[in-house]
Amino acid sequence: MQPEFWYKKWDSGQIGFHLPDVNPYLQRHWAVPATARVLVPLCGKSLDLAWLAGRGHQVLGIELSEKAIEDFFSEQQIQPQISEKGAFKVYRSAAIELWCGDFFALTPSDVADCAALYDRAALIALPPAMRERYAAHLQQILAPGVQGLLITLDYDQAQMPGPPFAVGHEEVRRLLGGAWQVQVLEEQDVLAESGRFLQAGVTRLEERVYRVSGR
Repeated sequence: MQPEFWYKKWDSGQIGFHLPDVNPYLQRHWAVPATARVLVPLCGKSLDLAWLAGRGHQVLGIELSEKAIEDFFSEQQIQPQISEKGAFKVYRSAAIELWCGDFFALTPSDVADCAALYDRAALIALPPAMRERYAAHLQQILAPGVQGLLITLDYDQAQMPGPPFAVGHEEVRRLLGGAWQVQVLEEQDVLAESGRFLQAGVTRLEERVYRVSGR
């Protein structure tokens, strides 16, 4: 999956993955101290970024699409400062920094002060080989003890191509279990409210919420 795939999605407005409200799982289960800086990979223009900042967190979002970042600040009616940092173009305002660039270009020094992780749409946005690389990169760049939330979707991948991709519980354990403690906090059958999946003939669709803690 190349960056152009996501550029086209944002440019054409095909962003069904964007939620118009703050994620309810985040509101129910977030239990990270407000002193923690939160890394949000593949953040898009999620309202969750503003919610986390409103809870007192410093937020570091990483996003390939510059349009997504510009849309976030425009819709929040915020004028960010813009600078360059290594391979990234950085948009900054108060508690929120959104870095435009490739997540895999992040270095340990870039996220050295991040003590929390929030992944609602990163792992499930990636095909299998990239999920392996993503999990390995998280382990490489984040310090031990990082904690946060991971949200996944699970369905029969043969019934519909991703993204979002199906990531089952066993895959989560395999990808993260060596470096993270993972605990299922909630599991919901969401097929009835997911028109796109119903139209595709998907017969099972589950969302899972995990608490993750780096070892």
